[in-house]
Amino acid sequence: MPTSRRQPDPGPAYDAAVRRTFADVVNRLTREWSSLGSWRQGDVKGFQRRVLPALLAGERRIAALTTTYLEAEYRRLFNEPSRVALDLEAVTGSAVRNGVDPADVYERPFKEVWTALSNGEPLDVATERGANRLETLAKTDLQRARTLTSQAVMERQPRVTYYMRELQGEYDCALCLVASTQRYRKADLLPIHPGCDCRPTPVRADFDPGQVLDEARLEAIHKAVEEALGVSARDARSVDYSKIIVQNVHGEIGPVLGFKGQRFTGPEDLRIPK
Repeated sequence: MPTSRRQPDPGPAYDAAVRRTFADVVNRLTREWSSLGSWRQGDVKGFQRRVLPALLAGERRIAALTTTYLEAEYRRLFNEPSRVALDLEAVTGSAVRNGVDPADVYERPFKEVWTALSNGEPLDVATERGANRLETLAKTDLQRARTLTSQAVMERQPRVTYYMRELQGEYDCALCLVASTQRYRKADLLPIHPGCDCRPTPVRADFDPGQVLDEARLEAIHKAVEEALGVSARDARSVDYSKIIVQNVHGEIGPVLGFKGQRFTGPEDLRIPK
């Protein structure tokens, strides 16, 4: 039965658990990368055997944490229970990249190394580029597991109509700052960018988070937009952020935040083996 007791905010504990999971997975993958000693074709499969299970475990952990958080947040907001049976295969593994095999994805850091070496870069520079690519791929896949889980859970929560993005701090950029002022419909996937770590938070249908900006947030947005785009506006109404920050559909990872004029690999560019 519903209880009238005010539920505690589950956000801080959830955020901390997600950050630990991100850090654990990324650290595991980067340690394996650094310990290779050789980054030839013959090293790829052994690397994948060691890191892909850790990545999948991290994605499943994120999915479980997100489900628990959104159920608790629903109880807190609406004073009603929420129980969702989540299909983990639909939100982890190849699902986070529109069916692309993770083995294909996690060969890309090696290709980054090979390309750099073919262009005359020294080995340490080439392997560092591969490590950066690996970290970006892992963070993006973990965030995608959170995105897909959030949509799947909120679709089953009848009183949730909208959600907003909560900034988490470490990777905030102009894109996230501006996007955090907007209201999104729950039917829309959370648009991300590589390295994004924003938390989706459900809101009541009669609450418009796009209109609720404290002075510190507003000033940060002005500064970020000015630095990134050369657009200065002390009056928020003089800049239409919806015409600056756009969503493009990436062939693998779905909606991606970007600045107007950027082009992304789209679904028509993606070939998925049958």
